[in-house]
Amino acid sequence: MKGLLRTLIFVWAVLAIGSAAVFAEDVVVIPIKGEISKAKFFFLRRALKEAASENAKAVVLDMDTYGGDADAAVEMQKALVKVKVPTFTYVNPNAASAGALIAVSTQHIYMAPISAIGAAAPVAATGENLPETLNAKQVSYLSDYFGSVAEKNGYNPDIVKAFIDKNHPVIVGGQTIHEKGSLLTLGAQQAAKQVDGKPLLAAGIAESIPDLLKQAGIAGRVQEVQPTKFEEVAFWITTLAPLFLLGGILGAWIEIKTPGFGLPGILSAVCFALFFTGHFIAGLAGWEAPVIFAIGLALVISELVIHPGTILPGLAGVFLMLASIFWAMVDRFPGQSLIPESQALERPLLNLGITAVLATVSIALLARYLPRTSVYRRLVLATQTPVGPAFPTEHSEFAGLAVGAEGVAATILRPSGKGTFGGESRDVISRGDFIEPGTPIRIVFIEGSRVVVQRVG
Repeated sequence: MKGLLRTLIFVWAVLAIGSAAVFAEDVVVIPIKGEISKAKFFFLRRALKEAASENAKAVVLDMDTYGGDADAAVEMQKALVKVKVPTFTYVNPNAASAGALIAVSTQHIYMAPISAIGAAAPVAATGENLPETLNAKQVSYLSDYFGSVAEKNGYNPDIVKAFIDKNHPVIVGGQTIHEKGSLLTLGAQQAAKQVDGKPLLAAGIAESIPDLLKQAGIAGRVQEVQPTKFEEVAFWITTLAPLFLLGGILGAWIEIKTPGFGLPGILSAVCFALFFTGHFIAGLAGWEAPVIFAIGLALVISELVIHPGTILPGLAGVFLMLASIFWAMVDRFPGQSLIPESQALERPLLNLGITAVLATVSIALLARYLPRTSVYRRLVLATQTPVGPAFPTEHSEFAGLAVGAEGVAATILRPSGKGTFGGESRDVISRGDFIEPGTPIRIVFIEGSRVVVQRVG
């Protein structure tokens, strides 16, 4: 077990050190290459948070994509608007479909000499056209949503709407730029063309990112952030967060109910470690969340082992553990208020709600049926029966004890512990129940050297 804990700590340290970039007064370049996906969103969010927390001078998206998941593009737009750092997109050379929508979510767009942006109509994941009604809904929503995003960033919203809606014309200063009937796509020269005293879309054409920075009047060292293979893993961990939490809770509950430390405890530790590691990689949790969780866990263990029955340390520990789990799932950017926005609380509350329901049902079923299984009995016997030769004993009686004899729990039973019968202390085990010291108990059966009890009444 110690080896497992050391391994988990080492992995966490490697991940923490690997992501702890220093961008003070630097220009951070974030490559957005290939298909737009949730994993790309996780990478962008992590990089934006690092850039914002280190007071970077600017963020440049080095873009080459033909599009992808529109939902991921919406999430990336939301992340971009939260950072208080100047944002740029360098179209190098493609910003098609979802890429065009992400580009207009930044404050400035520059084009490579041979490049294009546009053609952002929604399509099915297979590349086929959507059914007519669904397509109309998607076009209406996306064109208005990203039209407002573009207008907020100083772009002509009609340009963006024409990217998405083939029936939307573009007329600037009385000049028809694009007629309805086809989706709008702009080449580099057209995007940077001056119309009515303003560029149509792009601030300029740049040979490279250093050239872009020179034209924008930004000086500083350029640092590029690279995506990791863990971003894909983080997507699945955060998506399946309720299941990892459920595994951690059930493993801990079974571990408490059985003496010693075994497979359930290891399962619990692995599930919680994966939960925090996944949210760390996804750019949600920092190192603070697992530290608070560890403090809470220490308080709970002290309640169970060192001073059982005092209640207060256990309650405080449970509160800290729940708070750290909740905090790990809240999407908070540097500079934002400590009190999260209501929108940021939706997913954490949903995950905790799902976990609470699943854990309650699972624990109720385990408490009812697990003690009756042969696996549970073997587990308890393996941890309680000393190594050595066995001696025959009466099935109905052991060491002066008989089925039906009543006494009190001398120690906490979880499920094993001490019981007092006729003034003498005996090793006993409950039927899976958690029994407090001083609770009246009754022997229900004796199996070899194992004395099984239950609450009286």
